[in-house]
Amino acid sequence: MTASLRASAPWTGRDDGPGDQHARWHSVIGPAAPGVGADVMVVGFCSDEGVRRNLGRPGAVDGPAAVRAALAQLAAPRRADGSVPALADAGDVLVGDGDLEGAQELLGDAVRRIVDAGALAVVVGGGHEVAYGTFLGVAASRRAAPPARLGVLNLDAHFDLRAADRATSGTPFRQMFDRQAERERSLAYAVAGLSPANNTRALFDAAERLGVAVLPDDACTPEACRRFAEDFLAGVDVVQLSVDLDALPAAVAPGVSAPAGFGVEVPAVRALCRTVAASGKLAVVEVAELSPRFDVDQRTARLAARLIDETVRVATSA
Repeated sequence: MTASLRASAPWTGRDDGPGDQHARWHSVIGPAAPGVGADVMVVGFCSDEGVRRNLGRPGAVDGPAAVRAALAQLAAPRRADGSVPALADAGDVLVGDGDLEGAQELLGDAVRRIVDAGALAVVVGGGHEVAYGTFLGVAASRRAAPPARLGVLNLDAHFDLRAADRATSGTPFRQMFDRQAERERSLAYAVAGLSPANNTRALFDAAERLGVAVLPDDACTPEACRRFAEDFLAGVDVVQLSVDLDALPAAVAPGVSAPAGFGVEVPAVRALCRTVAASGKLAVVEVAELSPRFDVDQRTARLAARLIDETVRVATSA
């Protein structure tokens, strides 16, 4: 079986009673339907293939289900006026027979349709190879058509700019630059939370050549992250926000493919996500690298769910 798209399992969760006052994610979200508009649409990317190719520890294939389970229990997101945005689930992209490249193209098509429909795309991985699939969709959307300036802001301990013969979880942002170069388009790329100890000199050299903005992990205070995001946003018109959970401390995010030695504290991550969400430029937010088999008390899944929920609340009120 090659790459495919399937409907996700029905969302379930605690039921405190009927009516809007008891609404949770699971009670207000439904499957995406043709011709039915949504403000926010979730799509999963069930993949371990990129992590496996990158010689990492697998497990992220189960990330989308774990994040949905954690999101399902949260109170329904509300705009500033108290209304609940229309939520929909577009299903999961599956990697079959190692067909990562086909799955990335399939995800890209799903993301493009979501963005072109005017909804905020919430993409849940999967290894960080998900980022290239998401990018394909954003870059092909009407919203990112020239002269719009496309930017990718990555919260990550790693550049993920490796050059390789085939796609891995360590190559997605290099692939983005290559794709844009083929089409004679520019790309703004910035990384917050980068661990200098976990990136080689060759990767720093590549980042410098490509003009990548960097905020190291040990400089990531809430105020620094807010300013970093604002500076990045000033130069772009449409944004893909990519959150690799391995940027957070292993104590709060143990269930990832590559746990952090230091990591970025939650208040700084929240500041970055909220700044981007409030800008009105956010087309898609994605989370990557959740490996439920390594999680403790669902800490990482719960954290991912809260970050998604808060980003949706701010973005739909912007």
